[in-house]
Order: sequence, then structure tokens, then C-alpha cells
Amino acid sequence: MAPTTVFLVAGIAVAMGALVQGGVGLGLGLIAAPVVTLLDPALMPGSMLVAGAALPVLILAREARHTDWPGVSWALAGRLAGTAAGIWLVTAVPVPALGVLVGGAVLAVIAVNALGAELPRNRWTLLTAGVVSGTTGTATSIGGPPVALIYQREAGERVRASLLIILSAGYSLAFTVISLIVHLSARNLE
Repeated sequence: MAPTTVFLVAGIAVAMGALVQGGVGLGLGLIAAPVVTLLDPALMPGSMLVAGAALPVLILAREARHTDWPGVSWALAGRLAGTAAGIWLVTAVPVPALGVLVGGAVLAVIAVNALGAELPRNRWTLLTAGVVSGTTGTATSIGGPPVALIYQREAGERVRASLLIILSAGYSLAFTVISLIVHLSARNLE
């Protein structure tokens, strides 16, 4: 596929994901990551980590006061631990297989939600969701759904603010660590 076509289609997917994320607190990775992976797997996860770290900062300008700081701290602790597992996946799993992980991560969260699982919001579920979020967010740039399951019964402002801080910090951490360890090429960051 021509680079211009990849750029345009990926740009549209990122714009659609940003629109959804601005409304519900996640969506950029869910919508754009599968599209970018299908268009050019070599662009993953770097390009989505850059977009995933930048977008929440803009949305947080209006939502920060609604943040669940205790919950965010537990989820971020888990996210830190999960980042190590995600880095292992990025270094050990071939790029085409990461595409399968992207789809699998999305389908797993959909399945848990479809089964009507109502997970309590406490330190253990937040820590666990943070680990899963760190793993999937680092490896596939889709880190929001595990934590969103925990916050799904909260008010929209609280969900958006808390998820955005977790995602922004998590993507920034993943991007930094992957850049240092895996040495993302300039092509990954396009």
C-alpha cells in the first residue's frame, strides 16, 4: 500500500478514535490500533504510543478535577509492573503476531463485559487491571479496556479523568522504556 494511503487511512482512524476517547475516556487504541496494525504492522506499537500519550493531556484540561486519585495510584502501580511484561512481548513476539494480540486483547475485554462481569473497584482489582493494562498497552497500545471495566459504573467525568491519567502516564512510560530498550526506529514513530 502506498505510504500516502497508509497515512490518510491511519489518520482517519486516529481522528475517529480521538473523538470517541474525548467522549468516553478511551477509544484511540481500540479504534486506531487495529487499523494501523492492518495497514503496516511495523508502525506498532510506537506510533500509537505517541498518539496515546499526547491525546489525554488535551482532554484532561477539562476533566482533571474529577480524577479518582486513590484508584489511579493503584492502577498505575499495576501498570508499571505490566509494562515489563509488555516489553517482553514486544521483544519476543514477531510483529505479525502482535496483530493477533491486538485483536485478542479487544475480544477478551468484550467477552468479560458481555458476560455481565461487574468487578468491584478496590485496590486489588485496580492493581490487577493495571498490570493487564500495562501489558496490553505496552505491547499493543490498547491499555484502556482492563481499567475501564473497573470504572464502568462510575460517572462519565470520573471515568474519563481517571482513565486519561492512567493511559497518558502508562503510554509515556511504555514509550520511554521501549525507546531505551528496544530502540524504536523513526519509522515506528510516524
